[in-house]
Amino acid sequence: MEESRVKKSLLNARVNLIFYVLILLISFFSRKIFLNCLGADFVGLTGTLMSLLNFLNLAELGISTAIGYVLYKPIFEHDETRINEIISVLGYMYRWIGRLIIAAGVALSCFLPVIFPSTGFSYGIIYFAYYSFLASSLIGYFANYRQTLLGADQRNYVVAFYFQTASIIKIICQMLSAWYTGSYYLWIGIELFFGIIYSFILNWKINQVYPWLKSNVALGKELFKKYPEVTKYTKQLFMHRLGSFFQFQMTPFLVYAFVSLQMAAYFGNYSTIVDKLHLLVNNLLGSTEASVGNLIAEGNEGKIRKVFSELFSLRMLIAGTVCFPLYQLLEPFITLWLGAEYILPREIMLLLVIRLFITITRGVVDQFLYGYGLFWDVWAPLAESVINISVAIIGGYLWGLPGVLLGGVSSLILIVGIWKPFMLYNWGFRKNVMSYWFQFGYQLALVSISAVFMDWIWKFVPLQPSASFFSWFLCAFLMAVSYGGVTVLLMYCGTQGMRGMAHRAVAIVETRLPWRKKN
Repeated sequence: MEESRVKKSLLNARVNLIFYVLILLISFFSRKIFLNCLGADFVGLTGTLMSLLNFLNLAELGISTAIGYVLYKPIFEHDETRINEIISVLGYMYRWIGRLIIAAGVALSCFLPVIFPSTGFSYGIIYFAYYSFLASSLIGYFANYRQTLLGADQRNYVVAFYFQTASIIKIICQMLSAWYTGSYYLWIGIELFFGIIYSFILNWKINQVYPWLKSNVALGKELFKKYPEVTKYTKQLFMHRLGSFFQFQMTPFLVYAFVSLQMAAYFGNYSTIVDKLHLLVNNLLGSTEASVGNLIAEGNEGKIRKVFSELFSLRMLIAGTVCFPLYQLLEPFITLWLGAEYILPREIMLLLVIRLFITITRGVVDQFLYGYGLFWDVWAPLAESVINISVAIIGGYLWGLPGVLLGGVSSLILIVGIWKPFMLYNWGFRKNVMSYWFQFGYQLALVSISAVFMDWIWKFVPLQPSASFFSWFLCAFLMAVSYGGVTVLLMYCGTQGMRGMAHRAVAIVETRLPWRKKN
C-alpha cells in the first residue's frame, strides 16, 4: 500500500512539474504581450473581476474537500457502491450551489457600475468579461464535480494533464488574439470557450478511468441524510475557505480600492512570479495530500509522526531554497521581463517573500489537519480574515500597497504560525506542541544561517543577473543549487526528518535502477 502511495505521489509530482515548467514559460511571455497589446488597465480589470467572482465561489463551502476526506476510506476499501453514493451526494449539493452562485452573480452584477465607476472601459466590456468568467466558474458545479474522486484517489495527474493542456492552448490563442487584433471581446470569448472544451474532455476521461462510476443527482438527494459527516465537515470547511479567500484572493481588489487598476496590474506582475513559485511547490508536494489521508486511515501513529517530520523538513528546505533566490533576483527579473518602470518599492518584495515562506511551510500542517478531519476550528479562519482585512484597510489607507500586504502577513503569523500547529498536536498527534515550535525555530535558524552565509558568498560572485536573461537564469540556478546544497548539509546533520527523507529518496532511486529491476 505504501509503495502504491509513493508511486502515485511521484507520478502526480512528475506530471505537475512538467506542466508547471510549460505554463511558467508561456505565462511570462503572454503577460508581457497582454500588457503591451491590451494595456495594464485591462489586465488589472480582469484580475479584479476574477477576485470578485472568487468571492462568489465561497458558496462552494469546501464541499469538495469534505467529500475528498469522506472518500479516503471507501477508496482504501475499494467500495464502489459507497463511492457512487458519495459522488451522487456531491452532485446534488453542487447543483444547489451552482444555482445559488447564479443568483448571487446576477445580483452582484447590478453593482458593477458602482465598483467600476471610471475605468476607461465601456460597461459592455466589463459586463461581457464578468458574465463570461461567471459562466466558466459555473461549469465546475454542473459538469466537473466528479473530478473530486480523481484527487481523493491520488490521480490528480489526470486533471493536471487535461486542464493544463487546455490552459496552454488557450493562452496561445489569447496571445495571437491580442497581438493581431487587440480585441478585448475575443480575448474574453477564448477564455469561456476553453472552459467548455475542458469540461467535455475531462468528463470523457473520468468515464474511461472509472467506467463503474454512475453518479445520480436524484439519488444524491435521497442519500443526502445518509452521510451527515459531509454536512458537518462542509460547515467547518466553509470558514476555512473564507480565511483563504481573504488571505489570497482579496488582495487585487484591495489594491484597486486603495491605489488604482494600474497598480493592481503592477502588483499582479510580482504576484504572478510568487504565485508560480508557490504553485511549483504545491505541484511537487501537494500530490502527497491524498497519501497523507490514506496513511492516517491506516492508523500507524509511529509512521504518521515519522512522515510528518520528513515532510516538514522537506518543506523548510524548499521554502528557503525558493525564497532566498527570489529575494535576491526578483527585481532584476522584472527589469528584464517588463522594464524598470514596473519595479515596485523593495518592502513589497520583502512582504511577498515572507508570505510565501509561511504559505510553503504551513502546507504540511494543513495536510495532516485535513487527513485527521480536524476542521472544527471555525473561529480561526474568521479571526484570520478579521485580522487580515482590518490591518489591510488601515495599512492601505496609511501606506498604500505595503499596508495591504501587511494585513496578510500579520494574520498568517498569528493564526497559521501559532494556532494551527497547536491544534494538530493537541487533537491529532496528541502530543505537546512545544516540540513543534522547537523544531520550527531550530530549522528556521538553519535555513537563516544558510541565507546569511550564501548572501556573503554571493558578494564575491562576478555574475550580473540584470545583464541578460541568460545571466539571470544562470544566477538563479547557481544560487538555488548552492543554497540548497548548504541547507541540505546543515539539515541532514541537524535533523532526523531530513535524514529520513534522504534515506527514503535513496531507496526510491535504487528501486528504479535498471539492474535492480532485472533482479
